[in-house]
Amino acid sequence: MSAPLAFIPTRAAALARLAEFIPVAGRYGAERNFVRPGHPNISRLSPWVQKRLLLEEEIVAAARGRWPFEAVEKFVQEVYWRTYWKGWLEQRPEAWTRWVKAVPRLRDALRAEKRSTLEAALAGQTGIAGFDDWAQELVATGYLHNHARMWFASIWIFTLKLPWELGAAFFYEHLLDGDVASNTLSWRWVAGLQTMGKTYVAKSDNIAFYTDGVHVPEVGRLASAPLNLKEEPLPNIAAWVEDPAQVASLKTYERIGLWVHPEDLAVEQGELAGLKTQGINASWPTGICVRAGWSEKVSVWTQAALRDGATWAGNHFGAEVSSCETPDLATSLVEWAKQNELQAIVAYRPFVGPWLIEALALEPALASAGIRLIWRRRTWDAEHFPHATRGYFPFWERIKSAG
Repeated sequence: MSAPLAFIPTRAAALARLAEFIPVAGRYGAERNFVRPGHPNISRLSPWVQKRLLLEEEIVAAARGRWPFEAVEKFVQEVYWRTYWKGWLEQRPEAWTRWVKAVPRLRDALRAEKRSTLEAALAGQTGIAGFDDWAQELVATGYLHNHARMWFASIWIFTLKLPWELGAAFFYEHLLDGDVASNTLSWRWVAGLQTMGKTYVAKSDNIAFYTDGVHVPEVGRLASAPLNLKEEPLPNIAAWVEDPAQVASLKTYERIGLWVHPEDLAVEQGELAGLKTQGINASWPTGICVRAGWSEKVSVWTQAALRDGATWAGNHFGAEVSSCETPDLATSLVEWAKQNELQAIVAYRPFVGPWLIEALALEPALASAGIRLIWRRRTWDAEHFPHATRGYFPFWERIKSAG
């Protein structure tokens, strides 16, 4: 098992890692599938991107500014995968809500034998080469190479025959880049539910080749065929879109506050950069870790990232930052708004997941106090989300054709 990776929860660290990676980004396509100690062949940017301490467009611009498109196409594709997953889930949020409901139900329903299998898998004590090391690496570092994530999920589902929902919960608990859309939908894809009938079955020779022979699972220990998992079709809804009239109404308010949350921390970059704000709120709801199912490591990292993002925002906007831990974010935000005599609060709307639940609870609380809550959505998301209707590659071809 490799030593813990240095994921410092700051934008400065993210920019430094980006600068370090871009000169070698042209080799990414050829080397990206190899899983090596310390993961020197991949960008390792995902924890910062998930919190948007680093923006997707910054990464794409840096890669394309340094390399011909053909050299970095595979890398740029990976950046857009995150956008695709998010856009897809915004239109089918029940994929997440079903998962949330299923996790406690499936845990409680496990029989003794399967419970023992689950405990062995979580502890990295199954005896399956590679799998055990990845389980331990995940807990120790908060990170796994994407190829290892696929192998792990496949072995979890098809070899150990554990519910995919519990595997997704294990990842979401420990990953520093834990993203509701990417995590939930990737596990569904391996299981054959995301693209019906298309599964991912881990093979011993594939694992051996792409780990340079470090991990060679016994062929007989791995499932040779997938399970035939089925589910009820997911309803397709109209995704939330920004209201231009609300955005235009910002000009009518003299006292505006800014709410910052850990799903979009580089607020000084982009549409809100020119906002005149009387204050910034970056409070932390104390119960969210339990509700979301995050480990202490993930919670601590996320809170530190929030503080860093708020500091950048405070410096950029020249506004005082209010950050406290509160059991009731809505009540805390209303009190802060009243103290600062705010007429409106603006924020980037969180995506489907725990932070959106927190966000939606703010609306009635602020409205009852006569304070307008105005949601924004980044141009990047607004442009790309509507095209995440089918599979990834039609989405990608549209991105490529647009230049």
